[in-house]
Amino acid sequence: MNARQPHPEPASSNTEDCYLATTHEVVNQPPALEDYNLFDQDTALQEAAKREGADWAGAELKRFGALAGAADTIDLGFRANTNKPVFNSHDRFGHRIDDVDFHPAYHQLMGIAMENGLHSSPWTHPGTGAHVARAAKYYMHSQVEAAHCCPITMTFAAIPSIRKQPDLARDWEQRILANAYDRRNLPDGQKTSVTIGMAMTEKQGGSDVRANSTRAYPVGVEGPGQAYELVGHKWFVSAPMCDAFLVLAQSQGGLSCFLMPRWRPDGSKNPWQVQRLKNKMGNVANASSEAELRGALAWMVGEEGRGVPTIIEMVAMTRFDCMIGSSAGMRQAVAQATHHCRHRSAFGNRLIEQPLMQNVLADLALESEGALAYTMRIGRALDSQDQEHERLLARLATPVGKYWICKRTPNHAYEAMECIGGSGVMEDCIMPRLFRESPVNAIWEGSGNVQCLDTLRALQKEPETLDAFFRETALARGADARFDRFLAQLQNDFADISDFQYRARNLVDRMALALQAALLLQHSDPAVADAFCATRLESGGGLNYGNLPSGTDATAIIKRATPVVG
Repeated sequence: MNARQPHPEPASSNTEDCYLATTHEVVNQPPALEDYNLFDQDTALQEAAKREGADWAGAELKRFGALAGAADTIDLGFRANTNKPVFNSHDRFGHRIDDVDFHPAYHQLMGIAMENGLHSSPWTHPGTGAHVARAAKYYMHSQVEAAHCCPITMTFAAIPSIRKQPDLARDWEQRILANAYDRRNLPDGQKTSVTIGMAMTEKQGGSDVRANSTRAYPVGVEGPGQAYELVGHKWFVSAPMCDAFLVLAQSQGGLSCFLMPRWRPDGSKNPWQVQRLKNKMGNVANASSEAELRGALAWMVGEEGRGVPTIIEMVAMTRFDCMIGSSAGMRQAVAQATHHCRHRSAFGNRLIEQPLMQNVLADLALESEGALAYTMRIGRALDSQDQEHERLLARLATPVGKYWICKRTPNHAYEAMECIGGSGVMEDCIMPRLFRESPVNAIWEGSGNVQCLDTLRALQKEPETLDAFFRETALARGADARFDRFLAQLQNDFADISDFQYRARNLVDRMALALQAALLLQHSDPAVADAFCATRLESGGGLNYGNLPSGTDATAIIKRATPVVG
């Protein structure tokens, strides 16, 4: 039959037959969670930004919240994850190019991040609330798509380390902090905007970077700021299309830090070669790679033999961003689950009105708000490093928070997915991506055990950090008897930390809970603080979400956390 010929009339045009041909209509389904303002629809975020010093940024955060919640922006996240980056070792003529090809959506997301200063604003405009305002933006942007935030974080976090070498900082800092994104694969001297990556770990050592075998050979004069050639292998080179990388390698004086560009100053390709891209379960829009360094030109950053203390300046900031990113994943999971349950009905009532579902949703919301409150408090500490209490608090509470918040995220993502049900498992829903992304931050930048050991290192090197921590948590003493008992027991258990390594997870768990509870008791809605203390500080609760005790004002907690869209 000719495709243009009209179909023949049906044998019967009876109205009843037409109804029989209609198989279903779409009812009892929520509208898409899009075209909403991520700042306006997040009460806890608004309160935290104001409380921690970024009230001045309210209008800008509201503008960015609208951008992050726009349907077109959300679509970029889906497209960037559907189309994984592709590695091309050579061009069609046989020239080695080490090029990674990304979907245009990835580049658009990178552009949004850099044009809005997610990599730069606390360094270009330091002051009250600078880190807090930047964290709020990052928190919203990461909810859209988390993977591309890796090079944004590294570019942001590189500044403290690079400033250890003032001559290199003079050459690089202005281009690192430029609020623009230049995706071109060109020598950095031809670009006004650059990104910075990191290459620390090797296959024989992993977190034990002192086992690194990559060697650094001086080109001429040795020492800080001087040129070296690096020879070795890196097991993880994050975001290999960055313009330069902070790298650890063994020089004559021990493990040192180096800045290694992708191109040499003469415009020739620097001889470090990508072997392959990592095949990751999550974080797929971002490229992670293995690389061989075959005499790659690099410049020493900071004191020779002090590579770990130099690069740890960068690592501390990336750990803070892990906290932001995991908190953001929790927030988006809560937003999706509460939005779905607000619109979906079953067994005669909307899901959000059913008691058992209320118990689960409220519990998920508690976890999310506790994570945000903790993270934004550390943001204020980073803004106030000239104050000794804030410096000490940040030093101890950062590994504690990175450990706890990131570790709580995977089960949180799964539970939120279950609230949505079968549709939440489908790849056209964001929940599978949130679930796959959820373990990443717990492992990267130092896994749970590494964070616990870093907590111990802080206590041993600066015992005053523990005093600062307990001064901070004591601000909530007297607000809740359960909290007072919990805090007193925790302090008592720190009287002897001779076996801290063995007990580290238990102690660090409770440190995180104590600070979260203290912040919620002082600043959050009473229903939130009461339920948090009842379930996190008291024994007898179940291991899974949905164990809030009778008498909890779950309705108030859920209302506070639910975006009202559609």
